[in-house]
Amino acid sequence: MQETITVANGASEKVQYVYRFGGGTAEGKVDQKNLLGGKGANLAEMASIGLPVPPGFTISTEMCTRYYEEGERFPDSLREEVAAGIEHIEQVTGKRFGDASDPLLVSVRSGARVSMPGMMDTVLNLGLNDQTVEGLATASGDARFAWDSYRRFIQMYADVVLELDHGAFEEALEIAKEDRGYTLDTELSADDLRALVDEYKGLVEQQWGKPFPQDEHDQLWGAVGAVFGSWQSDRAKVYRRLNDIPADWGTAVNVQAMVFGNMGDTSATGVAFTRDPSKGDRAYYGEFLINAQGEDVVAGIRTPQYLTRAAREEAGAKPASMEEALPEVYTELAGVFDRLETHYRDMQDIEFTVQQGKLWMLQTRSGKRTAKAALKIAVDMANEGLITREEAVARVDPQALDQLLHPTLDPEAKRDVLTKGLPASPGAASGEAVFDADTAERHAGEGKSVILIRTETSPEDIHGMHAAKGILTARGGMTSHAAVVARGMGRPCVSGAGSIAIDAKAKVMRVAGREVREGDTVTIDGSTGEVMAGEVATIQPELAGDFGTLMEWADAVRRLKVRANAETPADCQVARDFGAEGVGLCRTEHMFFEATRITAVRQMILAEDERGRRAALDRLLPEQRSDFAAIFEVMAGLPVTVRLLDPPLHEFLPHEEAEFAEVAAAAGLEVEQLKRRAAELHEFNPMLGHRGCRLGVTYPEIYEMQARAIFEAAVDVAEKSGEAPIPEVMIPLVATKRELDLMKAVVDAAAEAVFAERGREITYLVGTMIELPRAALKAGEIAETGEFFSFGTNDLTQTTLGVSRDDAARFLGAYVDKGIYAKDPFVSLDVEGVGELVRLAAERGRATRADIKLGICGEHGGDPASIAFCEEVGLDYVSASPYRVPIARLAAAQAALKAR
Repeated sequence: MQETITVANGASEKVQYVYRFGGGTAEGKVDQKNLLGGKGANLAEMASIGLPVPPGFTISTEMCTRYYEEGERFPDSLREEVAAGIEHIEQVTGKRFGDASDPLLVSVRSGARVSMPGMMDTVLNLGLNDQTVEGLATASGDARFAWDSYRRFIQMYADVVLELDHGAFEEALEIAKEDRGYTLDTELSADDLRALVDEYKGLVEQQWGKPFPQDEHDQLWGAVGAVFGSWQSDRAKVYRRLNDIPADWGTAVNVQAMVFGNMGDTSATGVAFTRDPSKGDRAYYGEFLINAQGEDVVAGIRTPQYLTRAAREEAGAKPASMEEALPEVYTELAGVFDRLETHYRDMQDIEFTVQQGKLWMLQTRSGKRTAKAALKIAVDMANEGLITREEAVARVDPQALDQLLHPTLDPEAKRDVLTKGLPASPGAASGEAVFDADTAERHAGEGKSVILIRTETSPEDIHGMHAAKGILTARGGMTSHAAVVARGMGRPCVSGAGSIAIDAKAKVMRVAGREVREGDTVTIDGSTGEVMAGEVATIQPELAGDFGTLMEWADAVRRLKVRANAETPADCQVARDFGAEGVGLCRTEHMFFEATRITAVRQMILAEDERGRRAALDRLLPEQRSDFAAIFEVMAGLPVTVRLLDPPLHEFLPHEEAEFAEVAAAAGLEVEQLKRRAAELHEFNPMLGHRGCRLGVTYPEIYEMQARAIFEAAVDVAEKSGEAPIPEVMIPLVATKRELDLMKAVVDAAAEAVFAERGREITYLVGTMIELPRAALKAGEIAETGEFFSFGTNDLTQTTLGVSRDDAARFLGAYVDKGIYAKDPFVSLDVEGVGELVRLAAERGRATRADIKLGICGEHGGDPASIAFCEEVGLDYVSASPYRVPIARLAAAQAALKAR
């Protein structure tokens, strides 16, 4: 019975929480993922297009939300809807739930609206008890299968629903095999398994204080509650935080008739992708196990077999592939793969079971893939005509490109290979070996690179996997938890390295007579599966092929220009190679810290009068000119925004006795005199003190020297290359129009002087960085003088929120967890607060000067969500760090497509 509620106008409305599928019924659709979760929506969709889907029903995400709102209780109306759902499964299968002679068994699985591999809970074989197990044995004609299913059910139910010690059951299973001299679970006989079931039931009563539940309805509601409960598990919360998944989405629950892959040699279970999720090749990719259930494949308990003969032969594996062992079913499965990919127009991740020669589809979803595979699949599908070029651009996660933009192992470098596993997630990483997730997180927090080494990962390891540079496991296949999660995170992973023995308590890995202890450096190559001792040299990535093609398509649709934050020729070259259209922020203070000039900088700062400052500045002028010339040469023909000296003077002051002595000798002054001057310059809050344009107002000769260096360098490069750079001189920390008036006069005077001396003029702009709330509010006035605005959102976030970026890490995590901020505001722009000031300044600036150039140069310039906001506000460009330029290009294209 559906619940009836009264809506706002007084009318009554029925609320449906249960949606049936299978057996010719499909009450849900593929576009209802928010309501039914990804798994439920896709099960309904597969059923609607006639694929073999075991019948079942989905309890919606709305019920999950209500379940928590009402103190983790179920309304009576849901119990009636679920009863009708069970009746639907009974009608389709011809079996009855709880029937002692031929029982209906069901699986209970989670299904959030986005894939969360390994994070949520599953219970299989539900409905078995001491009576129905005998009926299953008789009806199937296979007592071993029945008792194996009951053993699995108790073990899973005890772990997921009763939350008992999982290790105790694993230990009992291992002892049972050891006592009989077996190595595989499949070697246990029906009598062995019956004895193990008795032992399992004893463990339940011992740990839980009550016998294992025998009523199938109690079992069902316990499992439904556990799946809803897993939405708020620690591991799920960590995964949601790492992947920006809102807590209020909830999960759906899918209850489905069991089909059995563990009914002998004509039965199997597997996980497959319609294309290679690591490389993107158009080839079926997956693993299966004969006489097994699905959890065996993904949990890494048994090493699975290959799906295709070609994959088996390439790997040099002996066990028969599915194509060879079950050729007829494989042919049917291949047809389903093609049908699903064409229907969904995307690479699919599929779970299937073969029960005594009959194929059943248990799940399909858009498969997680590496950045390399995402690029190839998107480009290939566009070239195949399956999707458009614009869809291809929209398909690739900009953040995932990060996987491609960093070095890989140098193929010429010497490698001390310890062993080889499966290449589960590409890329390479070196780091200290650690053997548990907490240590990985702690060491990474100390700035160390770590490789997390586990026998097999579990969802509880999620925080350590995120902290690690790479992951190595002894067990598990290409679709194990470690492999899937690592690919999603962009971490290199080697799985199934069967020759390594891991002693987690002793924190040591043994392989081929050698030991790797915690803290020892190891290297893994997730593209080859190699595990190496020590650190291996790296090389820069090659960004051609599919990468170049997709970037061309992205550039064709984006409106926002993309520049780079760069202040060295090397960074500028990387940025230009990555497609940067200029420099959006050249921080000149970084040049001042060079060893050859820091003494002159300190002499200038500690000078007590203008004459002393100018003497030091005269020594700095040729150095600055050389700096700018090198940058202008690389960026010839493109705009370069140069920010004049910004940081507080205290950052340059000497601290050691030797440093004071060096400055004193250069300036011809006494050390004590300089120390007294340094004390005079001390500030209590230097980030809000004598910095930015305040330096230029009080010591205009500093900005005069920098401006002269910029224009002399620009003229030099223009004369040498014939292609003039376009300097944009940026005055930092402006709060008033008068400050900018004074500083622009200094810059213009320097330009006129240089142009007169050299007999050549260069086009240039003078503008300001908007990084103070007052500047944003008074942008209309400031635009009377400023020819461009660059939003310095790092400082604008600090000054708007009253939060120090350097200290915020201590509490911002709690703020995000409690929903005060959706994300760390220094990582992703606080659109409602800081963003409102950006919007206001843009509007007021343009009202005064219609052609004012507007950009953003804080760290947010490389964040896709912040870039989407910049597109919405109509900024002209974003500026990001060099390695994030491609990310910004793609994100800008996606923002433009979304805005259409």
